[in-house]
Order: sequence, then structure tokens, then C-alpha cells
Amino acid sequence: MAKKIQLLAISGSTRQQSSNHQLIQAIAVLAADVADVQLFEGLTGIPHFNPDLDQDQPPAEVTAFRERLRAADAVLICSPEYAIGVPGTLKNAIDWTVSSMEFSKKPVALITAGTSGVKAHASLLGTLLIIESKIAAAAQLVISAVRTKLDQEGVITDADTLGKVKGLIHALIAVVKEEPVELLPPPSLR
Repeated sequence: MAKKIQLLAISGSTRQQSSNHQLIQAIAVLAADVADVQLFEGLTGIPHFNPDLDQDQPPAEVTAFRERLRAADAVLICSPEYAIGVPGTLKNAIDWTVSSMEFSKKPVALITAGTSGVKAHASLLGTLLIIESKIAAAAQLVISAVRTKLDQEGVITDADTLGKVKGLIHALIAVVKEEPVELLPPPSLR
């Protein structure tokens, strides 16, 4: 049996019973044959980003987050949209990685799931691409009206969404294995 891919999952939601947590759990089940999905649960403990603290010894919570990212073969981010933007705790955590470059060349899949999600998705996708994440075109997905596509146990009940999530998993695994896949280009700075 081939070694399983180590997949670090990050939920942009701080709610314990969020749809994004449920999606991560559903993906862990769907990908169980090829990936070991571990949820990062320290998002709310990461202090506010401050470049003055990002020196030789950053805060312990930041060091732990960076170590988890480095140890992972790939990262899955599932995030809601808050006021048509990226949740502050998620953006804050990503900001701590800009200088240390944990996302650079790291295979990443991005799901934005909420009522709409389009604006936050575009913003977060731009951030991840500018810090050099490797994101396949098929490894990013907006799931609008997410609560209508999951049952109470967190099982994906919408056939179209299930197919797209399976495609996302396949695309992320392809990036990890360095198989030919269409990667998204970095955003224009203009």
C-alpha cells in the first residue's frame, strides 16, 4: 500500500458545528484511502499578526502552526464568507506565513462554503496564489447555500456538489504527486 498523503485541514470558521467543519469531515471520509486528514484546531489561539514579533522567536502558537504546515504534504482550507470577506482569524494565520513561506510551492485546495462565498473565495484565492501556493484549477470550489447540500450528519447530499468535491480531492492529490494538472497562475498585481 502506498504511503498516505498527510493533509492538514484548516477551517476558517470558529464555530464547532460549522458547515465547513462538516465538509472537512466528509472529505476525510471520501479521501480516506489516499489521505490522512488532520484538522488544525489552533486557529483562534494565533495572536494578531505583528511584524515586530515575527523575528527569530515568533510566538509559540505561530511556530506550532508553521511546523504543522511544513510537515503536511498538502493543505485543505474550508472557509465561510463573513460580510463578503475572508474570516479574520484565517487571514491572520495566513499573514503569519508570508515571511516564512510555508505556503510557497505547497499544494493547496480551497473551498469557500456559505450563503454565497464568491467574494471571499476570490480574495482568499488571490492571497494564496500571491504567496505561491500550488492550486490546481479543479482544486478550488465555491459551495453556495452549503446548508442545503449537507444533511445533519455532515454527509454531502447534493450529487453535483459531491462530484465537484471528489474532483477537488483528485486534483489536489494530482498536484501532490506532481502529475500533469492545470495550475492557477499568480494574480496580476495591476
